[in-house]
Amino acid sequence: MELVGAWERSKKVIQQHYPDSKSYITLDSLLQDDSIDLVVVNTPTYSHYELAKKALQASKHVVVEKAFTTTVAEARELKDLSGQKGKVLSVYQNRRWDSDFKTVQDVFQKGLLGDIREASFSYDRFNGDLSPKLHKEIPGPGAGVVYDLGPHLIDQALTLFGKPKGVFAVLDITRPLSQVDDYFEIILYYPSLKVRLRATYFAREPAASYILHGTKGSFLKSRADIQEATLQTGKKPIGSDWGIEPETEQGLLHSEINGKVVRERIKSLPGNYVEYYKGIYHAITENQPPPVTANDGIEVMRVIEAAFASHREKKVIELN
Repeated sequence: MELVGAWERSKKVIQQHYPDSKSYITLDSLLQDDSIDLVVVNTPTYSHYELAKKALQASKHVVVEKAFTTTVAEARELKDLSGQKGKVLSVYQNRRWDSDFKTVQDVFQKGLLGDIREASFSYDRFNGDLSPKLHKEIPGPGAGVVYDLGPHLIDQALTLFGKPKGVFAVLDITRPLSQVDDYFEIILYYPSLKVRLRATYFAREPAASYILHGTKGSFLKSRADIQEATLQTGKKPIGSDWGIEPETEQGLLHSEINGKVVRERIKSLPGNYVEYYKGIYHAITENQPPPVTANDGIEVMRVIEAAFASHREKKVIELN
């Protein structure tokens, strides 16, 4: 892939990092550039629907940052439009390619825990201050932690376990100056499994971020992917050592394998967000399914809407 340029709405910095790229003055000027095949919408959530729709109408392939949209209806409309235009539409659920989740997924897929009966995924932070990104803190469509961190946890749960039968949620405001939800606990109900998703800003000493209990054993794993922090230092995702966690963050497996009880550390798989864009490349050039489909994005939005409905109505919301 070649980075053609970006519509920079505030700071004009792209050419400092990519001298041969363009800085577009308007969205229209970008969409009118016939050399552009793929548009990445990386803006506040409330604007995703409008900008992705314009890009699709201009016959561009589109990747949308999470959360996909602010409503299920918007997500479905974008999916239908992409089908009409014959263009790839995908949601950037990059946390599927985190080292920690890839390791959890590997343990799960190998059946090392037996049938999973209970799982807990959490996103713990310790920071009572408001984010400088005001769109996350001002009440309105797409604001709050459910839309910010919720899509990561929900998408990971759906990736492992599929669509739930029901959703129950408790949302809260815990920071002194917050006006939007900054805590959630969402329970996904399956026929023989319950999955608990949680996020908080007041966990100075976080517990394991991934906890899976099955009929044979358990697996506990910290949230330890280093890719985002490494990217923020200006490093590019290249080299054989990219996305490798510290050995101290290896997960703990306590299970029964081949009739023998084992309790051991499991080496983490490397994380690699580049794999997502490799999948997008093959989707565009070879008509393969994108690594995250529009349907995947819709299902995440269905859980988010059900979570807010559950909180309002104080009951389990069934998903057909």
